[in-house]
Amino acid sequence: MSQFIKIYPENPNEKELDKVVKILRDGGLVIYPTDTVYGLGCDITNSKALERIAKIKGVKLDKANFSFICYDLSNISDYVKQIDTSTFKILKKALPGPYTFILPGNNDLPKEFKKKKTVGIRVPDNNIAREIVKRLGNPIVSTSIYDEDEVLEYTTDPELIYEKWQNTVDAVIDGGYGDNQASTVIDLSGLEPEVIREGKGDIDIF
Repeated sequence: MSQFIKIYPENPNEKELDKVVKILRDGGLVIYPTDTVYGLGCDITNSKALERIAKIKGVKLDKANFSFICYDLSNISDYVKQIDTSTFKILKKALPGPYTFILPGNNDLPKEFKKKKTVGIRVPDNNIAREIVKRLGNPIVSTSIYDEDEVLEYTTDPELIYEKWQNTVDAVIDGGYGDNQASTVIDLSGLEPEVIREGKGDIDIF
């Protein structure tokens, strides 16, 4: 049975955060709030947990388009090739915020993602998500629990999320109501920024 953990975004409780970090370190899956929709995540360094998420999403791990939730821009450089000044300026302007940026991956990617040329990076404007990543010491691999077909109420209400997912994941964080609009996805791996999906993040800032 999974845990239902209440954490307040304005002032996340250290004890509760550490509880979540321990679950992630032990290979657990956690549903947590972001600045867009609630996400399903695991420790990027835990192969078994990565396999579990891929299975839940019904995709092969090496083909999965999961994003990496990072604490800040310095985190990002661990997994992406050196970025030029103009790309850095875009990232600095938009993050933390409701964007996923696709960037060229480097050789330090976990073995499960070695075949991927690009990775999706997020720094959500949400204290809970960022504090978990900071305490964990490395990114969380994440996918949204957003239902692409229709906007379902359960994806925004933590109690309904828990009801649906309690037998699938190890913890659901109640960080208040989520949003039902996904992040804006911008591909920065080519010569020009390309909008792949328009979501919550304003594309006019580019």
